[in-house]
Amino acid sequence: MANNYHHGDLRAALVTAGLDLTRTGGPAALSIREATRQAGVSPNAAYRHFADRAALLDAVSAAIQDQMAALMVAPAARGGTAGSRARARLRAVGIGYIDFALAEPGWFAVAFFGAADDGPIDENRLPPPYMALQEALDGLVQAGVLTTRQRDGAQWPCWSTVHGFAVLALQGPLRGMPGDELRAAAARAVDAIITGVTTNPG
Repeated sequence: MANNYHHGDLRAALVTAGLDLTRTGGPAALSIREATRQAGVSPNAAYRHFADRAALLDAVSAAIQDQMAALMVAPAARGGTAGSRARARLRAVGIGYIDFALAEPGWFAVAFFGAADDGPIDENRLPPPYMALQEALDGLVQAGVLTTRQRDGAQWPCWSTVHGFAVLALQGPLRGMPGDELRAAAARAVDAIITGVTTNPG
C-alpha cells in the first residue's frame, strides 16, 4: 500500500479518520485498523505516531475538546456593564457546552467518556472546555460580580450542572423532550446556576 504521507501528515490524517469514525459511533467505533484503512495506509504505519488505540483516542478526544471550546466562547459584547458582559460570557460557556453535546453526542462521549485516564484533572493539561469555564468565572471576579471567596471552587457546580443536563438529555429521562423545550430547559438550568453562584454569600 502506497504511503505518501510525510512528517506529521499521517498523524493528522489518522486523527481526522478518528473524528469521522467517532462522530456517530462514539468511542467504540474507533479502531487502529479502521482509522488506517480510511487514511489509506497499513495498520503498522499508525504505530509511528500512536503507541496504541488509547493514544489515538486521546488525540481524537483532544481535537474534539478544541472544537467544543471554540463553540463555548461568546462574541465580545459591546453594550451593558462589565458585570452583564461577564455574565453573558459565562452563560455562553454553559449553553455552548450543552448545545455541543446535543448536536454531537458521539463526539461528546469521546471527549468525556472515551479517554483511558480516568484520574483527576492534570493541572498541566487542562481540557479546553474546562479552561473556558475557568476563564469565564475569572472574568466575573474581574468585573466585580464575584468575590475571590465565591470564585473558589465555583467551577464544580457550574460544570456539574451543564454536564449533568447533557447526560440527562442524551441518556436519561429528557431524551424524548422536543428540541425547543429541551433547549429552553437547558437555558433555565444555566441561568439558575449562574444566579446561584453569583448570589451565594462570599
